[in-house]
Amino acid sequence: MNGSEPIPYRPEPGEELQRLVARTEGLQPWRRVFHASSGVALGLGPILLGLDRLGTLVTVATLLVGALAIDLVRLRVPTLNRLFFRTFSALASPREAGGLASSTWYLLGVLLTYALFPSRAVPAVLVVGLADPAASIIGRRWGRVRLGKGTLEGAVAFMLVASIVLAVTVEGGLRPLLVALVVTVVELLPLPLDDNLTVPLAVAGTLALWAL
Repeated sequence: MNGSEPIPYRPEPGEELQRLVARTEGLQPWRRVFHASSGVALGLGPILLGLDRLGTLVTVATLLVGALAIDLVRLRVPTLNRLFFRTFSALASPREAGGLASSTWYLLGVLLTYALFPSRAVPAVLVVGLADPAASIIGRRWGRVRLGKGTLEGAVAFMLVASIVLAVTVEGGLRPLLVALVVTVVELLPLPLDDNLTVPLAVAGTLALWAL
């Protein structure tokens, strides 16, 4: 050491966060896998575990409180926010740098769906769990025609997967296809709320209206 060597550059905290957030852009295949597996677990888990409505609500609410607490803390403490993106780079999304994580919205949507539409919650949760990542993958890889806040190709994938899920979980002729169409339109609308909140509620709400 002769004192003439350059001092290594250390990025400012804001620059480091931008760099970490940039790593989460793109297809994010593990994020899609996590999203789908979470939907299956939240949709079928209560049945397999033999949980009643209260037990399901308590379980999901507990998960939601934990996720919300993590979000509120990391959004107020930049060091923890950077740690979040460094640790979960394969699962995080750029928009989560300054807002609630998608998983938090996901749990809120699931909780409200089980609370408001208990008899229709399973197909609703499975739709958001499986159709949404399918639309994201197809839209990002092969989407060319812009439609709403997504692409035509992604919307077709969403509707196809939603129709299959509903056909398996809901009886009634054309009902699965028509409900899937309604929810696909909701998913495409530029609503201010996260899709993980609006989609399961839209599925369960449409099924409930159909039964009137």
